[in-house]
Amino acid sequence: MRQGRFIAFEGGEGCGKSTQARLLADALRARGLSVDLTREPGGTPGAEAIRDLLLDPPGEGWGPEAEALLFAAARADHVARLIRPAIAQGRWVISDRFVDSSRAYQGGAGGVGDDAVQALHAIGSRGLRPDLTILLTVDPETALARTRARDGGNADAIGGRDAGYHRAVGETFGRLAEENPDEFKVISGDATPEEVQTAVWSAVAPLLEPSP
Repeated sequence: MRQGRFIAFEGGEGCGKSTQARLLADALRARGLSVDLTREPGGTPGAEAIRDLLLDPPGEGWGPEAEALLFAAARADHVARLIRPAIAQGRWVISDRFVDSSRAYQGGAGGVGDDAVQALHAIGSRGLRPDLTILLTVDPETALARTRARDGGNADAIGGRDAGYHRAVGETFGRLAEENPDEFKVISGDATPEEVQTAVWSAVAPLLEPSP
């Protein structure tokens, strides 16, 4: 049986992750591969229920620590019920966000700290890492225009946070990629979707080669 693979798309708001994840899944399916396209938080019924709590929180919303715990809980279910079984069956999993989003949003911008987020991931998901993490970066003005067009002024609880928060998210993503060059492929999302797709495919192509 052919080996399954796990690829995560990361980046701040408006970087084009969802579009590129879908395009990659379509391209892999066109090559005859079995692909699960998923997202975080979400991907399973339990994780989708937690997603609703996170993006449309009750009352005054969640503090950063509670938010980190909820993301970790959603991820644990996602990994146990979808990602690990799919990989074991030889399928490819393409996820719109994974643990590095928690490291950037809750760990960095939220102030929870990377060690705490990593510890929760070790407990909940046994430290699973993607075979490749694609980090899409965009100019802040481009990101703002895209998110406004996407949300129509109705951003969710996390996407609607202030510019300082999102700047810290971007800085944390950049640091993570710089510190882990073997795990991350950084691609500019400022180009056309077709140009970005070409760059993504170049990054993914080596994973199509059979293991020695």
